[in-house]
Amino acid sequence: MLTFVGLGLYDLRDISVKGLDCIRNADAVYLEAYTSCLSGCTLSEMEEFYKKEIRVLSRHDVEVDPEPLLERAATSDVVFLMGGDPMVSTTHIDLRIRACLKGVTTKVIHGSSISTAVCGLTGLQNYRFGKSCSLPFPHGSWFPMTPVKVIAENLLHDLHTLVYLDIQDNRFMTIPEAVALLEEMAGRSGAAIPLYVGVARAGSDNPVIRAGDSRTIQSTDFGTPLHILAIPASLHVMEREYLELFADL
Repeated sequence: MLTFVGLGLYDLRDISVKGLDCIRNADAVYLEAYTSCLSGCTLSEMEEFYKKEIRVLSRHDVEVDPEPLLERAATSDVVFLMGGDPMVSTTHIDLRIRACLKGVTTKVIHGSSISTAVCGLTGLQNYRFGKSCSLPFPHGSWFPMTPVKVIAENLLHDLHTLVYLDIQDNRFMTIPEAVALLEEMAGRSGAAIPLYVGVARAGSDNPVIRAGDSRTIQSTDFGTPLHILAIPASLHVMEREYLELFADL
């Protein structure tokens, strides 16, 4: 059995009771921390709380060579952990498909997701979001323009955009860094992004939510990761009031 368990958004307290029971009864526990992570706790704290040793898997372990994981799941109860909610990332969908094709029974235990938490923290209505996008760090001469194209297409249809910020090893993209990159992309493409909404440390006791233009957002201290951005389209009166009250719009 291979069980995908979502850890939620921020720290040890976010996991469901069902997920915690599953971990404590497992024969082996694995964690991938490259699509997301719990920034409010450490690996050793997780192991102490869950009362299990946790093996951290690399992207290669999950996406290129998951055979050792799947072989163990074929004969014992294996738990695969990730921040947020399972199956939001295509990485997890792919792994579940591979397991099924090998005859491994699978199950999903859900956790809180940033995609819905952003709506709760910003007041932006869930049904008004279009296609989301990921914003990677540029590398050398590589400067991807896909994010601003997705945002422009959504704005054309009066839809909000959720922008996932890059995680590379121990490097976490910040909201000001993301806005600077998007402004450069917008300048190159002739697009315009009039309003940003930044959210830091969703799920913590003290998240930071701020709405404003690029200058406002880039001058805001959002603190430690994880960070995420939303690009609103036109605002419903209730969305505007919510942002005024809770995001200093």
